[in-house]
Amino acid sequence: MALTCSPPSRFAQAIQRGEFLLTAEITPPKGSDTTAMLALAQQLKQRVHAINITDSNRAVARMSPLAASLLLHQAGIEPILQLACRDRNRLALQGDLLGASALGLRNVLALTGDPIHIGDCPDARAVFDLESVRLLQLIQRLNNGLDCNGKPLPDGGTCLFPGAAVEPQSPSFSGLERRFYRKLENGAQFFQSQMVTDFEQLERFMDKLGRPAGKPILAGIFLLKSAKNALFINRNLPGVRIPDEVIQRLANAPHPLEEGIRIAAEQVRQARQICHGVHLMAVKAEHLIPRILDEAGIPPLSS
Repeated sequence: MALTCSPPSRFAQAIQRGEFLLTAEITPPKGSDTTAMLALAQQLKQRVHAINITDSNRAVARMSPLAASLLLHQAGIEPILQLACRDRNRLALQGDLLGASALGLRNVLALTGDPIHIGDCPDARAVFDLESVRLLQLIQRLNNGLDCNGKPLPDGGTCLFPGAAVEPQSPSFSGLERRFYRKLENGAQFFQSQMVTDFEQLERFMDKLGRPAGKPILAGIFLLKSAKNALFINRNLPGVRIPDEVIQRLANAPHPLEEGIRIAAEQVRQARQICHGVHLMAVKAEHLIPRILDEAGIPPLSS
């Protein structure tokens, strides 16, 4: 038996109203003290529609995103629970999804997950029982009152609003198209992109796939803190190529972080002309996201 999901999540309501969507990313603590995480979330509460809580991003072990998302929810802040297939089999994923729905957490970003070997527990055993498309399938089943085997859930289904990641800068357009449509077909209601550096390529993606799909696409905007930071990303993040002129701007700037804020704000303005929203990533500098939005001319949310 599927649950009646009314009203929709606040994030889903913003999508229904056709607002330019704003989300940001916060990493849960590497420990049990959530003071800093909650303080950052409060700073962002009136600036973004929802806050992504990462799931041991880059395979670095951190607090459960389910627990961290609940803490935000209890503080009146809209979370997007990131859930990766790397560390859980389908039983555990189903259990977390049922628990999330019972706790009132609606928004879920279905991810495959970063490889174990790049993180801080390289000897851990990877699971990958499912990947992101099949995780979306599982969410769709649970929303329809069915378990991972397609059998009825005797105590009711879930009220989850699923999203997925997309890579508009993928070197293989056919691969991008195939994965994008599979995620659409399996219930993705919104898409957040990886870090965007080529806005012409983003526009081509939107023309050919994004706009015709009829689901909101949020461009990933990353705060670059220095030329060294940009060069590190170019070396270590597959599929991302920060242009030389951007690196040179950072290298020549007397205050590279201030220049990074300006660059991010420019990118937000570019994205506003192309897609439905932005997903802001400012690792270890999330407190600067309001400044980026101010620089981009985006005021605080009205509600």
